Amino acid sequence: MRQYLKNDPWKIIEEGFHPDYHQASESIFSLGNGKMGQRANFEEQYSGPSLQGSYIAGVYYPDKTRVGWWKNGYPEYFAKVLNAPNYIGIHLKVDGEALDLFTCATSDFVRTLDMKKGLLTRSFTATLSGDKKIKVETARFLSMTDAETALLRFSVTPLNFSGKIEFTPYLDGDVENEDANYDEKFWNILETACSDEEGHLLSQTRKLDFRVALAMRWSINSRNTQVTAAHNDVRSDIAISTSVAENETVVLDKFVGVCSSLNHPADQLVTKAREKALQAQTAGFDKMLRAHSEKWDNIWLHADIKIEGDVAAQQAIRFNIFQLNQTYTGDDERLNVGPKGFTGEKYGGTTYWDTEAYCIPFFLATAPAHVTRNLLIYRYKHLQKAIENAEKLGFTNGAALYPMVTINGEECHNEWEITFEEIHRNGAIAFAIHNYIRHTGDEKYLEEYGLEVLIAIARFWAQRATWSGDKQKYVILGVTGPNEYENNINNNWYTNKMATWCLNYALEALQVVKQSNPARYSAILEKTNFEETSERKHWQEVSSQMYFPYNQELGIYMQQDGFMDKEQIMASDLPVAQRPINQHWSWDRILRSCFIKQADTLQGIYVLEHEYDTETIRKHFDFYEPRTVHESSLSPCVHTILAARIGRLNKAYEMYLRTSRLDLDDYNNEVHEGLHITSMAGTWMSIVEGFGGKRVHDGQLFLNPIIPEQWTAYTFRITFRGRDLEVRVDQKSVNILSHARQSAELRLYNQVITIEPGASVSAPLKPDFHA
Repeated sequence: MRQYLKNDPWKIIEEGFHPDYHQASESIFSLGNGKMGQRANFEEQYSGPSLQGSYIAGVYYPDKTRVGWWKNGYPEYFAKVLNAPNYIGIHLKVDGEALDLFTCATSDFVRTLDMKKGLLTRSFTATLSGDKKIKVETARFLSMTDAETALLRFSVTPLNFSGKIEFTPYLDGDVENEDANYDEKFWNILETACSDEEGHLLSQTRKLDFRVALAMRWSINSRNTQVTAAHNDVRSDIAISTSVAENETVVLDKFVGVCSSLNHPADQLVTKAREKALQAQTAGFDKMLRAHSEKWDNIWLHADIKIEGDVAAQQAIRFNIFQLNQTYTGDDERLNVGPKGFTGEKYGGTTYWDTEAYCIPFFLATAPAHVTRNLLIYRYKHLQKAIENAEKLGFTNGAALYPMVTINGEECHNEWEITFEEIHRNGAIAFAIHNYIRHTGDEKYLEEYGLEVLIAIARFWAQRATWSGDKQKYVILGVTGPNEYENNINNNWYTNKMATWCLNYALEALQVVKQSNPARYSAILEKTNFEETSERKHWQEVSSQMYFPYNQELGIYMQQDGFMDKEQIMASDLPVAQRPINQHWSWDRILRSCFIKQADTLQGIYVLEHEYDTETIRKHFDFYEPRTVHESSLSPCVHTILAARIGRLNKAYEMYLRTSRLDLDDYNNEVHEGLHITSMAGTWMSIVEGFGGKRVHDGQLFLNPIIPEQWTAYTFRITFRGRDLEVRVDQKSVNILSHARQSAELRLYNQVITIEPGASVSAPLKPDFHA
C-alpha cells in the first residue's frame, strides 16, 4: 500500500515526481473514451522504467497458448488487446539536449487528472546542462465527442536563457506487448509518410489483419520555425524548431486521428484518419476541449455520487466512476468491459464474468438502457461460440458454456482449474438478463435474444449435474467457485445455487415468451430443437433435487463439501509479513487452507438476498468474512453491501475504503500492471446498494438508506424503469427528488411512496432498519 497522491474531490494529483512509482502513475492517470485509451506515458523521451500502452477497442491478437502440460479442451490462443502504435509522442530538445525526466533534475512537478473535464496535465521545472531551466506544461485528452481523435498540448518556457527549442511530434509503430507469450511483435507497418504539415502511419495486426491508421497534424504559436519531416519503415516524425527568448512561452498542439478497420473500410483508413486530424486542427485544441468537457458534464450529471465530509472517499468514488465511463460508453455492441480497461496489458483486455456481476448494475442505474442492452447482446452474439465451447468439453444438444475469458466468444483462458471448472460464470450471464429486465421492464428482450441464451445455459446445468445414489440428490462435481483459492471441489454452494436459479429462471422465461408472443416462442423452440415436455421435466427435477452442503451444528451453508475438514484459522491471525498469501505461500498451502480469496457463499447470498432473512445473512457473514483475505479486487464490495445490510457500519466503511481506493492507494502492490476497472463498478455498488440500500424485487424499487458516521451526507442518482431519481442522505433524513417526466413509485424503508415529476419526498433516517 502506498499513499503519494493528494486528496481532492475532483482531481487526482501527484506532487513531486516519483520515478519509483512512475509505472503505477501511468496506470492511475490513464485516459480513454470507449474506442481507445492510453496509459499516462510521458509525451517526451523517458529512459526509466515504463510500460508504454496505447489500446484500440476491439483490436486484438491471438497469441498462441503457452502451457507446460496441454489438456484436451484448452484454447489454442489467448486473445490480447494490443499495445498499438504510439501516437502521443512529442520529443523535446533544448539547444540540442533531449528532455528526459529520468536523468535530469526536476522541481515543482505536478501531474493532475481532472476528472470533471477528462483532462490530463503536467507542469514542472527541469534543469538541463549548463544550469538551463525550463518550465514545461502539457495537457492532453481523448475526445469523448469524436472518439477517433486525440489532442495534445506541449508548452515550454526558458526561464534563465534564450535558445533553440525543437519539438518532434511523431507516430511510432515499433511497439511490443510486455506480455507476449513468445516475445513476438504483433504489428506489421504497411505505410508511413509525412510532410511538413502532417504525417501518417498504417498498421496491420499479424494473423487477423485488423488495420489501424494514425494521422497527425500540428500547430505552434511561433512564426519563426524550421520544419524537417522524415519517416522510415515504422515511424513518421516532424521536427519543428524555433528560437525562444527568456521567459517566452512556445506552445505546440498535436492533433491525432485514429481509425480502425472495425469502423471503416480498410482502403479508406488513411484518408479517414487524415480527415480526423485535420478536423481537430481546424476546430483547435480549446474548442475541442470545451465540447469534450461538456460531454463529461452530462455524464457526471447522471453518474456522479457526492460525499460530504470525507474528501478521500469522495475522490475515490469519482475516480472509479470516471474510469468506468472512459472504458465503456455502450455505443458499440461488439465491445465490452475489460478488467483492466485501457490501462494495462494484464488479462489481455478481454471479457470476464465481472461485466455481468459488477458492471451491469452500475450501467443499469446510471446510463441509458441501450448501454446495458448492448452488453447483453454482446453475449447473445457469442452464443454459438459458447455452444461450441461446451461441445469441446463433451456437452451436447445445444448446451452452452460461456468462456471465462474471451474477446470474440471463444475461450481464451488456459488454466484448467478456471477454464474447465469455474463454470459459475454461466450463472452471472443468465442473472444479468434477469437484472436488466427487472430494472427496465424490457420483457421484449426475452423473446428477441434472452430466451435462446437461457435455454442453452439451462441445458448446460442439466447435463453438468449428476445424480448421487449416496446423497439421493443431484450434485455438481469438480468445480472452482468464485473463491479461486479452492480448486476441483465438489458441490460449491454458490455454483449449485446459481445452477438451480438458472434452471428455474429459464422455465419462467419460457412461460413468459409463450404467453406474450406464441409465434416467436414456436420459432425459438424450432431453432433450438427444444423438447418442451422432456426438457422442462428434467430441469424441474434437477432444480428441485439439488444438493446443498449444510452444517447443521453451525446452521451455515458450507462453501463446499469438506470445508470444515480444513484447519479453521482466521485471516486476522495471519502475520502481516505473509500477506497477501498469494505472493508468499505455495499454491498447495493455499489450497489446503480455509482462506477465502473473495466472496463465494456470500456472493450467492448477495445475489439472491431476497431469499434470506437478516439473521441468516448475519450468521453467514460472521462465519465467512473473518476467513476472507480479500485478495481479489472483487471481494470488498460484496462485503460492504452485506455489512451495511446487517448494520455493521464500521465494517462496511472499512470495506468501502478498501474497494474504492484499491488502485489509488495500491493496496495489493500491483497497480503498475493496470487498474481494476470492473471492480470499480463494485465501488458504486458499495454506496448505492450498500449504504443506499437499493434493491429491486418483483418489479419494485426499494431504498433502505444508512450513512457512515464519517460522512455528513451523500447523494446519488439512479434511473429505474425510465424514472430518474436523486437520493440525498444525511445523518438525520432522506430526501428523494424526482427528475422524471412520470410519477415514480418506490418503497422507502418498506413504505410505499409516490413522487410526482419535479417533486421531492423527505423522511427521517432509520439507521437501524436492518440491524
